[in-house]
Amino acid sequence: MPGLLQTERYARAVIRTDAALTEAGVERRLANRMARQTVLEQDDPPQLVAVIDEMVLRRVDEELKDVLVEQVQHLMALATRPNISVHLVPTGVAMHDGLTGPFILARGADGGWVGNLDTQLGGVLVDKDDDLSVLLSKWETVRNEALSGRQSIERMKDVVKPWI
Repeated sequence: MPGLLQTERYARAVIRTDAALTEAGVERRLANRMARQTVLEQDDPPQLVAVIDEMVLRRVDEELKDVLVEQVQHLMALATRPNISVHLVPTGVAMHDGLTGPFILARGADGGWVGNLDTQLGGVLVDKDDDLSVLLSKWETVRNEALSGRQSIERMKDVVKPWI
């Protein structure tokens, strides 16, 4: 689940999975994550297209069910904004390029691309043309496996229906 789209409760639960973090460390990371989301609230927000594996929405236990319901409802609300698109890769797609690791692609005002690979140690900037070409190709491959925005919202409704 991209950090820009996480609710505070979901983000806290994810961040707390790092047993090495103190409570202060969790709160610091959480504050940083929530602060980054303000980019989507500015007067001229960037266009965000997120592709999420449906299994992420189905990874829940009884203890966190209400957190995930809130998260999925938040995703559905975000997906109705004109600058945000959310697409799910359905569970029927067993293998796809996105499973090799999360990445972000951003296009600047000048039309140039930059990438970021998320790792356990932080983000790795990708700015070499050959590497960006690989990421753009992977993006197209993953995006082509995903449902449309409308289909994704309907799938999200189906996911949370038994929980509410």
